[in-house]
Amino acid sequence: MQSNPTAMLINRNISVPLFIFIFFSCFIFSCRKEDKIDTSPAYKLTFSTDTVYFDTIFSTIGSVTQQLRVFNNNNHKLNISSIRLAGGESSNFRVNINGNSSLYVTNVEIPAHDSIFIFVKVTVDPKNKNLPFIVSDSLLFMTNGNQQTIKLVAWGQDAIFHKKEVLKGSVTWDSTLPHVIYGPLRVDTSANLTIMPGTKIYFHKSSYLVVSKDATLKILGNLDHPVRLQGDRLDPYYCDLPGQWDGILLEKGSKDDEIDYAIIKNGNWGIEIDSSTSNNPMLKLDNTIIQNITNSGLYAYATSITSTNCVISNCGASALALTFGGSYDFRQLTIGNYWVNSVRLGKSLYLSNYTYDNYGNKKYNPMNNAFFGNCIIYGNDDEEIQYDTVPSVGFQHVLDHCLLKTQLRLTNTQYYPGSFANKEPGFVNPDNYDLRIDSTSAAIGKGVNRGVLYDLKGIQRPDPPSLGAYEYVKTR
Repeated sequence: MQSNPTAMLINRNISVPLFIFIFFSCFIFSCRKEDKIDTSPAYKLTFSTDTVYFDTIFSTIGSVTQQLRVFNNNNHKLNISSIRLAGGESSNFRVNINGNSSLYVTNVEIPAHDSIFIFVKVTVDPKNKNLPFIVSDSLLFMTNGNQQTIKLVAWGQDAIFHKKEVLKGSVTWDSTLPHVIYGPLRVDTSANLTIMPGTKIYFHKSSYLVVSKDATLKILGNLDHPVRLQGDRLDPYYCDLPGQWDGILLEKGSKDDEIDYAIIKNGNWGIEIDSSTSNNPMLKLDNTIIQNITNSGLYAYATSITSTNCVISNCGASALALTFGGSYDFRQLTIGNYWVNSVRLGKSLYLSNYTYDNYGNKKYNPMNNAFFGNCIIYGNDDEEIQYDTVPSVGFQHVLDHCLLKTQLRLTNTQYYPGSFANKEPGFVNPDNYDLRIDSTSAAIGKGVNRGVLYDLKGIQRPDPPSLGAYEYVKTR
């Protein structure tokens, strides 16, 4: 059979363009879009964690190796312009970046939907006497003009660590080394914990101190060396961030608790006190600052407290909540509640003589005594006092020579002798937790002698004294 030259020519003319089309199609599709490096600032890296943590590091030996995984979850390849250890050669940390042991690398490519590994180690030098108990640095990633940061944090050995610990017998902590708390720290039944002047106690997230029935807590700071209790994050961002740890809990039946010259800050709660089983005050609280608390600064339930020269400021609920009755004596107290982190859920001072049981029924307990002498109770709400009471149950309260932020009528001298309302306390800088009073304060010289001879700063009070924890000091 003879071939047809005309048909062959037609087929040849069709085949050449088809071949060219198939060739270029294969070439184009072989350049997958995943291979394209995208330079848009909208594309960023993601990480397996935002902070690489190390636990206790022993001197000179170095740490275990921690790993950080860096993800490109985008549909295009990303080029990381640089990855840099912020502390450079002076850093306690060392890193291996995608197989490269270097403090600084450039042009690291990650294919679409892929990742790289970075390995981190740290060595702590114990000979550095100024070494803080936290060693920190960061890794800086620059991608398409965006800088992203991963924190590196190590606990140095220059601290004493307590992990879900139960203290038994008589235990004393001094200021030689700071204490770092992981999880609950419990003072066991019939045990006692004494904390000496200048001791620093740092709580990890969700950690707290709890004192059991028949146990005793004594925090014995002094004017020059207060005891500090706060979260364990010390970098500037966390300086005034509330809710970093849970707080101090004095359980029902703990006894003879004493807190003097303490600074308690940045917790979910300051101090929470359950009911007393003794005729003696369950807590003696003096010369103490409680500030920047997510809930209540001091929450008491059917218990007894005596207090002098204390300051409670910036709480997300009531600064001072005395609930379900009890007996209380506060002298030279300053409350300044200027909470701005969220909607505040309570008045600065809350008093009640009842609560609810598990079935929603009211339970009653008389407020045998709630005495406030020479106090300032103020804040940024129009009303800073709330009485939540049942009339048929005892509710004894006296606010004697106090400066109050309230719409209550203070004409009844049985409850408000010498007290007055809505005059400026003249706090020096309430936004910065400085509730000393300045020369404009309406509290100057408005008190009476309460037997509290020195203020929170150790300044001798004149007669008559100023209201609150701080005496006014005239400066030239």
